[in-house]
Amino acid sequence: MRRLRELIIPGVDKSLLVRDAVKLMPELSRRRFIAGGASFGALTLLTGCNVIDSDSADALLAQVSKFNDAVQAALFNPNTLAPTYAESAITKPFPFNAYYALDDAPDVDGKDYRFEVTGLVDNKKAWTLDELHALPQVKQVTRHICVEGWSAIGSWTGTPLRDFLKLVGADTRAKYCWFRCAEGYTSTLDMPTALHPQTQMTFKFGDDILPRAYGYPMKIRVPTKLGFKNPKYVIGMEVTNDYKGGYWENQGYNAFSGS
Repeated sequence: MRRLRELIIPGVDKSLLVRDAVKLMPELSRRRFIAGGASFGALTLLTGCNVIDSDSADALLAQVSKFNDAVQAALFNPNTLAPTYAESAITKPFPFNAYYALDDAPDVDGKDYRFEVTGLVDNKKAWTLDELHALPQVKQVTRHICVEGWSAIGSWTGTPLRDFLKLVGADTRAKYCWFRCAEGYTSTLDMPTALHPQTQMTFKFGDDILPRAYGYPMKIRVPTKLGFKNPKYVIGMEVTNDYKGGYWENQGYNAFSGS
């Protein structure tokens, strides 16, 4: 909410801001929004406020964002695959992207690395990198789509997260998988996305061990989500019914942010 407030410029018509926010919805979300009769007046009643002042605009924009998340989640088909590509289509060089420079990225020692699995699972333990690398792995060539507007195609090899969740006896009726990363980054995946066949615990880029730039020793690759929902340098996972947010989600980014 604080980030949204910072984006509202004094003197700007807040109703226009809300109108623009709705325009940013995916087409299907917009249709549901309109078909549901959720006019700006109706949303004003729902939020119990007027959109003239900044705090009220914040609340209204948050309602739009939550609506967008709910519609995307309702439309999500866990069996629909993201497009895959030939290896000749791989973007070279594949870009590094983070809220810090590459020199500031975590430099994780693989020998000391432990992946902590907690929460609603039967087998709570810390996995070594050797143990993770011994798991069955598959390759996918998929497109990474950044919220900033660019995209790139990469080759990712690793273990389907749904297979790992089954292996550790996770309660897949739980709502979320929450991930912690070495640099303090966090992100939450809804369980249907965690169980999607292409959601992957990634250990390799191309045929090589995952480079530091792309998240060594482990990245969660989610081709059905925007890039910020693909955490790197992952050191822990909790299966939970509590929504714990994430680094960008807590600053106003949509929680679902996917197809």
